[in-house]
Amino acid sequence: MGTAPSPRLILLCGLPGSGKTTLAKRLVSQIPAVRLCPDEWMAQLQVDLFDEELRGRLEELFWGHAQKLLRLGQSVVLEYGFWGRSERDEKRTAARAMGVGVELRYLAVPFEELCRRLAARGEDGTPGTVPVSRELLKEYARVFQAPDPEELALFDRPSL
Repeated sequence: MGTAPSPRLILLCGLPGSGKTTLAKRLVSQIPAVRLCPDEWMAQLQVDLFDEELRGRLEELFWGHAQKLLRLGQSVVLEYGFWGRSERDEKRTAARAMGVGVELRYLAVPFEELCRRLAARGEDGTPGTVPVSRELLKEYARVFQAPDPEELALFDRPSL
């Protein structure tokens, strides 16, 4: 009987419409891993998807849960978006302190393609998705801190 693979923390980084959920769902079945997605939980709880305070508290709870799972040997995919470098650094440092490998999957998608995808997603009414207008996406893109090659090199190579 072989040994189980070491647990990994996988951070999905990208703007709305970049494909984080699609990738996360694929990864959890291939690795296997537990996927934690604030948007879906908030939608299922029928709360305001734009409530940043609640989202922050939920992400804190998810992070505590993720750490417990990692200590138990279970890989975890965090589907937060990770727009800021400091948040990515914090999760990488904490996971490494636990002896866990950390991957950053950055989904870089051109702005016009994001707009196209978000418009299509809005038309089909996909449950658990946040409606994002072109104007709102422009605001998000202004605050998003895309990881550069130097930062990406701080993370482990993807296992799949």
